[in-house]
Amino acid sequence: MKREMVAEVIARHGLSQRRACGLIEITRRSYRRAPKPDRNRELRVRLRSVAEERRRWGCPMLYQVLRREGWQVNHKRIEACIGRKDCRCAGDVGANDSVICAWCDRRRLRQTKRGRSISFTTAY
Repeated sequence: MKREMVAEVIARHGLSQRRACGLIEITRRSYRRAPKPDRNRELRVRLRSVAEERRRWGCPMLYQVLRREGWQVNHKRIEACIGRKDCRCAGDVGANDSVICAWCDRRRLRQTKRGRSISFTTAY
């Protein structure tokens, strides 16, 4: 996102790369370096399809199903894919703000019983 912003500032206003990167607050090295390919793309697609079939399943069950299908993934990788923007309850794949689903809600309740402080700021 910031790369496109820097490129637009350079093209539209004729600024140097150094000044444009400073304006957008991105390092020149990050601007020049190409992003790595997403290695979790197929995993996210499969997670979404399984989660839509079984809407009440949480991360542990999804992990077991994927392991039975032959996916060689760690449970933490599954949790990372589900916990971010790829939760079943999220609208689009690229949505940053998601509604709390049953799994997320249970997870927060478990954490509060342990006495941890949790931020309950979510977008509905």
